[in-house]
Amino acid sequence: MAHTGPAGTLAMLLLAPSAAGQTWAPRPAAPPLRRRLLAARRGRVCVPRCTGAAPPPRPGATTHSPARSKCSPLLESALLSPAGNEPAADEWKAVPDIWRTAAEKYPDSVALVDPYHDPPSELTYKQLEQQILDFSHGLRAVGVAPDEKVALFADNSCRWLVADQGIMATGAINVVRGTKSSDEELFQIYSHSESIALVVDSPQFFNRLAETFISRINARFIVLLWGDKSSLNSKAVMDIPVYDYNDITELGRENRNALCYSSEQGRQGVFEAITPEDVATLIYTSGTSGAPKGVMLTHRNLLHQINNMWEIVPAVPGDRFLSMLPPWHAYERSAEYFILTHGTQQIYSSVKYLKADLQKYQPHYVFSVPLVYETLYSSIQRQISSSSPARKTVALALIKISLLYMEAKKIFEGTVLSKNPVKPSSISYMFNCLWARIVAALLWPLHNLANMLVYKKIHSTIGISKAAISGGGSLPMHVDKFFEAIGIKVQNGYGLTETSPAVAARRPFCNVLGTVGHPIKHTEIKIVDIETGEVLPDGSKGIVKIKGPPVMKGYYKNPSATNNALDQEGWFNTGDIGWIAPHHATGPSRKCGGILVLEGRAKDTIVLATGENVEPAELEEIASRSSLIDQIMVIGQDRRRLGAIVVPNNNEALAAAKRKSSLDGNNDEAKDTVMNLLYDELRTWMAGCSFQIGPILVVEEPFTIDNGLMTPTMKIRRDRVAAKYQSEIEALYE
Repeated sequence: MAHTGPAGTLAMLLLAPSAAGQTWAPRPAAPPLRRRLLAARRGRVCVPRCTGAAPPPRPGATTHSPARSKCSPLLESALLSPAGNEPAADEWKAVPDIWRTAAEKYPDSVALVDPYHDPPSELTYKQLEQQILDFSHGLRAVGVAPDEKVALFADNSCRWLVADQGIMATGAINVVRGTKSSDEELFQIYSHSESIALVVDSPQFFNRLAETFISRINARFIVLLWGDKSSLNSKAVMDIPVYDYNDITELGRENRNALCYSSEQGRQGVFEAITPEDVATLIYTSGTSGAPKGVMLTHRNLLHQINNMWEIVPAVPGDRFLSMLPPWHAYERSAEYFILTHGTQQIYSSVKYLKADLQKYQPHYVFSVPLVYETLYSSIQRQISSSSPARKTVALALIKISLLYMEAKKIFEGTVLSKNPVKPSSISYMFNCLWARIVAALLWPLHNLANMLVYKKIHSTIGISKAAISGGGSLPMHVDKFFEAIGIKVQNGYGLTETSPAVAARRPFCNVLGTVGHPIKHTEIKIVDIETGEVLPDGSKGIVKIKGPPVMKGYYKNPSATNNALDQEGWFNTGDIGWIAPHHATGPSRKCGGILVLEGRAKDTIVLATGENVEPAELEEIASRSSLIDQIMVIGQDRRRLGAIVVPNNNEALAAAKRKSSLDGNNDEAKDTVMNLLYDELRTWMAGCSFQIGPILVVEEPFTIDNGLMTPTMKIRRDRVAAKYQSEIEALYE
């Protein structure tokens, strides 16, 4: 059925035939908001025409049956069933259902604190639920239908969460991305997803998109989450209806009020329940060019995360969480949904305000990527280094003692990681355990002194009194050990966008460093041989495969990619290399059995320390167009930025250097000039890419089949190249 706009949609809902064949008349007067929206058409920004509900039909006139709508079955159960037959409070079938439960349990508790937007906001759980309902009904009023896609391009804020859940509550699918993505990437995502409308962060972001993006898309309407519509580029929205956040929520409130005036019989047949198998969101994997891959996550996928994360993060009402990651990351998103089902308080921050907010809010938990913990580690190290020589010497000595104390504890606590399936002899373990207890007993007084003199000050500065949760990349071991030594628990986890994302994580009671912990409940993990696909025994290294409720439905409009990633039995190939720790009933590794350990990636995707995914082949193809470059391999796994190993075309490079200045091709000055030329070439060729290459390593030996650096099909063996130049790569990033 064609969409009829706000007035028509509302009229159809109100004129739904009852069981007695009656029709229900709307309120006769147009509400003030509708008059304001009509008046807005005379201004710079166009908004949809809202004329109030249609009058009752004339006797004998034909009435149209309303289009079916979807709703979240628990959040809006009154739209689906008569009073008294509502589902039980724990029967979540769709993600928005969680807000009714939370609002009933913690109505007046503050859920969200958003101090840096204008206006600064605090929302209680009841207010959050009501705003989500208002936003969803506002979208219905402007014609959003179930299973349609609505693009949500915005950064972390309380209104992002309301928009995200409001879209889901209509039965529509949100397509999410942040403002730091390039215009071209956002255009590809919007177009490929077949989105029908756009929700954007701010006027500044919208105006950035105005010429290169807005003019190329078909948008039924645009919603502005923050800021004033008068600041928008008027030419860009001349023919597109634009609402601000208050327009949509007020329109939704009116729509809800109108539904309240209608009877249960009048609503029957209009709404059907969102099902767990319905797609909730499309999250696109990062890329620089070519067709993007949209990961389809269902309500069941996300609810699995919400229902099974408590044993990793045992949150209780009143716990404070600091939020700083992009909300469209599956990691941040699932974490937000989970913590807000337990009466906690989420505080929105950013890297810019992180240091101040840690001290101000003293959060119990932080969810972030390894880069943030590396930054905190570096900041603490700088503070120690800048202190007086005596204080510095004492602090560093005490930290070393604490590191030794923690290593000794692992032996008798049973958390020593081992690949060996054969457990040590009882006599050997008893001797080692006794020795470890003696060492720990001797070091404990000094470790306790360090707590009082050094670590207590660090804790008062950064809070994180319960745990820091790390995901989205590999946590460096020295950072992991440091935080353990000073008494800040860091729990590392593992997952992918395609797995909603968490599939494994370290538990508070079994926090084995250097691992990503045990599998999440109901999630299966196996290790298979990279060549044969044969399942490998514990302790053997191979490809990690995942099966269970968190695994995606597939890639949107990309069956070939879906078939490559998912086998017929539902196992998802992660492309990561890892092994599972063997089970030991006794001994120093007795608590490690079943823990997953990662050792790299088999597929080419690079995951930066920021959690961003980069497909290197696309960048390499672009860079190889330069006449100065013969071969290139992009690097940067778990680093802050990308780098590259470059085999130059010596003849072209030296010729270009000589043209630039009078040089002897064999001297050091010529080499410096060639290096500068290569940097210039990379900047030029990659100007339009989402990711840029930073440091480069120039090597003279080409990658060939003969030296083992290329496959017989002329593909670079990335693992072998990285191993060959490991020391040079480390020096490159120092």
